[in-house]
Amino acid sequence: MLKRKYGNRADWKRVEQRKYAQTNLNTKEFQGYITLLNTVKVNQPIITRYGNKEICIVDNGYMWLQHFPIGKHHSVTTMFNASGEIVQWYIDICLENGVEDGVPWMDDLYLDIVVLPTGEIFLLDEDEMEEAYKKGSLPKMKYDIARNEVKEIMRQLDNDEFRLMTLAKEHKRMLENELK
Repeated sequence: MLKRKYGNRADWKRVEQRKYAQTNLNTKEFQGYITLLNTVKVNQPIITRYGNKEICIVDNGYMWLQHFPIGKHHSVTTMFNASGEIVQWYIDICLENGVEDGVPWMDDLYLDIVVLPTGEIFLLDEDEMEEAYKKGSLPKMKYDIARNEVKEIMRQLDNDEFRLMTLAKEHKRMLENELK
């Protein structure tokens, strides 16, 4: 079952006070929507674990910049702490990105890639996707899209060619003045 996730994360109850901005970009480097969510006040931080590392990904004053590239099978969320430092890049593999009522969304396809500022890379939810495929709830076409996208992104990461990571700070600056 695909989960549709919206850039504004309007249903996120953890965030008590927020600021949000978005824009549509059509530049040489990126075509699609970018969104910026500032979690001004949260009722509880989120701390996640990768291997033996614990990383806070949501707390008061954190910002999530999300890229929704047109025609791609991924969406990238760059998570900044309250000091403006990147804590991680979270790459969702998705069936497609789109826009509904002016808000960008993506249809999640199980697999995720996390890249830490240290250069460590983690592939997540592989077992969940394999199980869905074996049970027949994930058709082969969607399974192949997810596998091929992960393979291509991993190749780009290995060759330092995955541009959305290098555009994150510039795109965040673009939207910071628009936060409401």
